[in-house]
Amino acid sequence: MSTEPDATPVVPDPAVPDDGAAPQPGRPSRRLVVATFALAALVIAVDQLTKQWALSALELGAPQRNLLGEFLSLRLVKNPGAALSIGYGYTWVLTIVVVVVVAVIVRVISRIRSRAWAVTLGLLLGGALGNLGDRLFREPGFAHGHVVDFIGYWNWFTGNVADIAIVVAAVMLALLSLMGVGLDGTRESHQAPAKDAAETGPEA
Repeated sequence: MSTEPDATPVVPDPAVPDDGAAPQPGRPSRRLVVATFALAALVIAVDQLTKQWALSALELGAPQRNLLGEFLSLRLVKNPGAALSIGYGYTWVLTIVVVVVVAVIVRVISRIRSRAWAVTLGLLLGGALGNLGDRLFREPGFAHGHVVDFIGYWNWFTGNVADIAIVVAAVMLALLSLMGVGLDGTRESHQAPAKDAAETGPEA
């Protein structure tokens, strides 16, 4: 019976550092970053095309065109403020705020590794840029432009495609936060601390 040691070479696992430390999180996914910006570009394109259609097909101040009764209608509105016309007379302030928000979103996108976050931030960025484009380039002037709204919801408010994207993104953002899903796609564990406390409780 041979007593020679096994000569099979041991191949180190590249996922485990030589110093025994825990593996570090991976780099942001370039594909997800590109996909996020592509989704944002799609939202902007659809938003601007539908706004251009509204300007050519609808008349400012004309009676609304009901699509689903009074629940959903078409009516052209030029909004100088934010949602529900809040901030009327401070369009330039809202423009600066949106520019800052867009800059923050772009910075966060560079760190994502989660498909859910990619969709959320893509919708949010596209919606923000869609309305920002109106404020920058539409009448009455640069940074004072009025946002084109044409989708009426009851007699409550009138919005556009960019607003829809922002609302969907806000809902997804809330759900991801409640589930504890991080930008890297991992979830915060709330069970580990409870388990540790249960194990150490009797000893204490």
